[in-house]
Amino acid sequence: MASKTTSTGYEPMTSIAAITSGLAGVGYISTDQISTAVFLAHGLRKPILIEGPAGVGKTDLAASLARWLDVPLIRLQCYEGLDEGKALYEWKYGKQLLYTQILKEKLNELIGAADTLGQSLGKLADFEDLFFSPQFLEARPLLTAMQQDQGSVLLIDEIDKSDEAFEAFLLEVLSDYQVSVPEIGTIRAKVPPVVILTSNNVRELGDALKRRCLHLHIGFPDHVREQRIVRARVDGISDTLLGQLVRFVQSVREADIKKRPSIAETVDWARTLLLLHASELDEAFVRDTLNVLLKHETDIAAIAPLVPRLVREAAGADSGGRMASGYPDLG
Repeated sequence: MASKTTSTGYEPMTSIAAITSGLAGVGYISTDQISTAVFLAHGLRKPILIEGPAGVGKTDLAASLARWLDVPLIRLQCYEGLDEGKALYEWKYGKQLLYTQILKEKLNELIGAADTLGQSLGKLADFEDLFFSPQFLEARPLLTAMQQDQGSVLLIDEIDKSDEAFEAFLLEVLSDYQVSVPEIGTIRAKVPPVVILTSNNVRELGDALKRRCLHLHIGFPDHVREQRIVRARVDGISDTLLGQLVRFVQSVREADIKKRPSIAETVDWARTLLLLHASELDEAFVRDTLNVLLKHETDIAAIAPLVPRLVREAAGADSGGRMASGYPDLG
């Protein structure tokens, strides 16, 4: 595992090549574009806004970064109606109520021999600040990420599902990596987190947020990179089966279907075929396991008639081990 960070920053992120190598070590096959965005995000202290279709590894990039850097992954899942209380902090009302009950029971003892109403109120006022102190503060993801001594990776997932008001609030927090709690004061990040926002383009994000972030688009991988991803995640898969199943999946993505198979579904399908002891693609295996690759019945119905042709094309290789499309098998 990579060495941990210090208060000065994330030490392993010394170069673009180091990021690519480090991510590969935890099973994430990066590209120069992805690694460059991560390197710049660290150096410029800017969030990365990642856009692209579902299932291309946007969330997995954040998780892989956290594993490589050996820091916590803190995730904020966005949804309509998400507000500051759920994202930043809340007061522990139950604990405050319990302490209020204790204070009520000990009221006479606490006031003691106070001679006047003013003296009594003065003694009670000493307890007012206690109820709004850090011990009663319930940190939510944004504040939790800033409180990590060794830094963290903060994943703000599907920001496009939140409201515009929350987007504006988030922009303020990420500008200086600090938050203000009126009863306590300003809380600054001990080590600014590496921030990744993801979007599936449910709605158009505001220009202000886009200006604050580095933009990164991740699409579905090409044949070679997807083979590398599957090989990194699936032990014991043969070159023949690997090349055929990836080529089949890429052909399926080009069809007119509701949901194109994600990278995770490619990996699951590879594991499924290994579990069935498949050494190469076979029409029967494919038909029986299409539900692993495709999640909508209409998509399965659309692809089923194409299976014979897609299997033949996926299996088309010459004796030199090259796919008919010209893509090489990876050893």
